[in-house]
Amino acid sequence: MNSDVLLQVQEMQLGLADGTALVDGVSWQLQAGQTLAVVGESGSGKSISAMALMGLLPPAVQWQSGQAFLQGQPLRDLSERQWRTIQGRRIGMIFQEPMTSLNPVMRVGEQVVEVLRCHLSLSAGQARDRAVELLSSVQIPEPQRRFSHYPHQLSGGQRQRVMIAMALACDPVLLLADEPTTALDVTVQAEILHLIAQQQRSRGLGVLLITHDLGVVAQVADHVVVMYGGRVMEQGPAAQVLASPAHPYTQGLLRARPSAQRPRSERLQEIAGIVAAPTRQPRGCPFAPRCASSLDACAQLVPTVQAIGPDRSVSCWLHVQEPRHG
Repeated sequence: MNSDVLLQVQEMQLGLADGTALVDGVSWQLQAGQTLAVVGESGSGKSISAMALMGLLPPAVQWQSGQAFLQGQPLRDLSERQWRTIQGRRIGMIFQEPMTSLNPVMRVGEQVVEVLRCHLSLSAGQARDRAVELLSSVQIPEPQRRFSHYPHQLSGGQRQRVMIAMALACDPVLLLADEPTTALDVTVQAEILHLIAQQQRSRGLGVLLITHDLGVVAQVADHVVVMYGGRVMEQGPAAQVLASPAHPYTQGLLRARPSAQRPRSERLQEIAGIVAAPTRQPRGCPFAPRCASSLDACAQLVPTVQAIGPDRSVSCWLHVQEPRHG
């Protein structure tokens, strides 16, 4: 494995005990110090993939095949004790909604202290001092005073900053950010993204960003993976994918994106239909029922992954010369 590769996912398959696939053969890699954005509609398999990498899969979901490596260390089939050396220590995670992720009956400073004392050999006083430093580093005003506040006493942006402080408390090498700007207004969203980028540069972090917002991808991502129906539809350098999307699904996402250049009278172009439930996925390409460019092969055969440029690939029969059975 290339020494610059921080995280590598190989043919990850996640599913239920009855054989229902939730994530089907997903592969990608994240370079050290870079940001990889995983995008797609709700139900595409983005968050459950991140949960697998953090060892937080729900009991009903099984990691059935494939592997993931963090700096060369395999993550699948780790024991609970082994996961404790990784969760919060080598991998930090910012969850979707800080109001439900933070404990409502614990002061926010105590929650940061809890992370520090769980993983580092710090006294109570040392952990408190370090927690205040972390709150200050994520630009929470009056960190000494805010240390003693409860989550409901903070704004949404401040709660998200506390989550970032907790995720970075033990100097991880990888940060998983699952929709870190959900429910925040545009100004606060920009501040949070700037803060994550600032922390990334100062710490040399690799960031795996889960999002449905292509505007966020354009701002911060080096590489992008587009998921649909538990599969990777397209991936490559973010600037290339956004400038010339190859998969009809990526094209549809970009057409549906609001833009300041779009006339206010012009309607956004929606993607017809809805994401199918995992138990009702089609036989072939999962996007085929909603795709205006669908071929006969699309409904019957899963498309092979096609390289369409350096470090860029697409899974679509439109880019295959002769459809064939896999």
